Amino acid sequence: MTTTGIRLHAPAPGWSIDADVVVVGSGVAGLTAALRCEAAGLTTVVVTKARLDDGSTRWAQGGIAAALGEGDTPEQHFEDTLVAGAGLCDEEAVRILVTEGPDAVRRLIATGAQFDESADGVLELTREGGHHRRRIAHAGGDATGAEISRALVEAVRARGLRTIENALVLDLLTDAEGRTAGVTLHVMGEGQHDGVGAVHAPAVVLATGGMGQVFSATTNPAVSTGDGVALALRAGAEVSDLEFVQFHPTVLFLGPDAEGQQPLVSEAVRGEGAHLVDADGVRFMLGQHELAELAPRDIVAKGIMRRMRENDAEHMYLDARHFGAEMWERRFPTILAACRAHGIDPVTRPVPVAPAAHYASGGVRTDSHGRTTVPGLYACGEVACTGVHGANRLASNSLLEGLVYAERIAADIASTGLHARVPQPLPTAEPPAHPLLPPEARFTIQRTMSRGAGVLRSEASLAEAADRLDRLHADARDALDENGKTAEPGVDTWEATNLLCVARVLVAAARRREETRGCHWREDRPERDDTAWRRHIVVRLNPDRSLAVRTTDTTDFPPTLTQAQEQ
Repeated sequence: MTTTGIRLHAPAPGWSIDADVVVVGSGVAGLTAALRCEAAGLTTVVVTKARLDDGSTRWAQGGIAAALGEGDTPEQHFEDTLVAGAGLCDEEAVRILVTEGPDAVRRLIATGAQFDESADGVLELTREGGHHRRRIAHAGGDATGAEISRALVEAVRARGLRTIENALVLDLLTDAEGRTAGVTLHVMGEGQHDGVGAVHAPAVVLATGGMGQVFSATTNPAVSTGDGVALALRAGAEVSDLEFVQFHPTVLFLGPDAEGQQPLVSEAVRGEGAHLVDADGVRFMLGQHELAELAPRDIVAKGIMRRMRENDAEHMYLDARHFGAEMWERRFPTILAACRAHGIDPVTRPVPVAPAAHYASGGVRTDSHGRTTVPGLYACGEVACTGVHGANRLASNSLLEGLVYAERIAADIASTGLHARVPQPLPTAEPPAHPLLPPEARFTIQRTMSRGAGVLRSEASLAEAADRLDRLHADARDALDENGKTAEPGVDTWEATNLLCVARVLVAAARRREETRGCHWREDRPERDDTAWRRHIVVRLNPDRSLAVRTTDTTDFPPTLTQAQEQ
């Protein structure tokens, strides 16, 4: 494995702590990995960008999918996942997900998560797009993520795990052999640690969530700036399938110029019988798919976009007036409150909706134990590409993936003895190898990506986006080369630089894939082409900061490093 030697421009670490494992991220994947590592006797540190409960998990409304209901089986869940993934799922990864998933959910319940139950104590299960059965467990009606986050955070605090909150991870530390030796990070504000420091550990678990903030409008929180993917790329890791960004079909439409995090209207609303209609009240998804409004998300998003084009409209509507006030208040209190906060009462009028960036199906490439192509670096949750989601994530599989693969990572670290190695990180290189972007570049990146690499893409739109991103990249590089200066190190400049890194990779992959598949919709290549493109696009960062893009020979992922090679 060849390292790039690239690191963000940042002050040298002013403090350090030692651990067996450092977990970066505090969603369902990160906290599950941390709890399992701690239970195995490993000294574990959790680093999170905001507070422990501020990641993407707490925003998840619909629920967690698993074959828990009467008559349902892992095999049926397996088949639904493969269909949604549009020919690019790794079947071994999916089989692991659906067979280990039910017990993983039961262990989550044993940890303290309380899911909605019927009067006789049976889990209430709902249905979402792409599922042929009711297999979505939910909590608080539409507050599943918040309940899972609450339970895991309480467990972490009860067990006394060491946590570093309000800390932006910067770069991976490696030793002379290129093996993981910890991370550098910047703590925002004062506390036990502040400023730039380091956690030295032979195992690093990336669970940093998504990169939705690369687009102007997204359901992701402000912290989702692709930090984990960017860190992995600088460390020499491979990423895969980054062109497959899922745009959630039904996001509350707040106006054509709305930017930042937008309120989600969960797929579970459609699962309970809401209809998608145009301004004339016509159900336009009928006849487009056997499941109509409950088709996989890419199909519904495309159906909405087509109807918007046909009607020259900025949005469509979700009509659930027939639910009545009691059902809205009991089953979807969070969504009801969000709609009313924006002046829309779904009890009495249809809700305006449009697609917005929601979930990255691709990410840092891993094997079935969460191992990346960098020895000692693991990834799980949205930051990872396990092969489970293929070209389009099946609704509510994300929380389950975080659970299952976090447990597998903890088991791998504990069983292989990786944690016994004492890391010897190489000193930080000077001068800085990676120029920083000014904070205002963030908005240029977001608007460029929304225009050129959003729901609808073409060679022309992607080429224009690539040109704009390359100019940003070149301007920062030239400024550093000419006078040795770069933007002032800080959270805003580090985030903008990370966003540019992942945006360039996403656009490069989207240009390479000359077909329409799953949530990658090329207007100029409208057909799916299994002969040429039923394969994965893998990208790494070269030492000169250029991108190395390749296409796999088959639909199978090439192997990552084996644990024997790592030691």
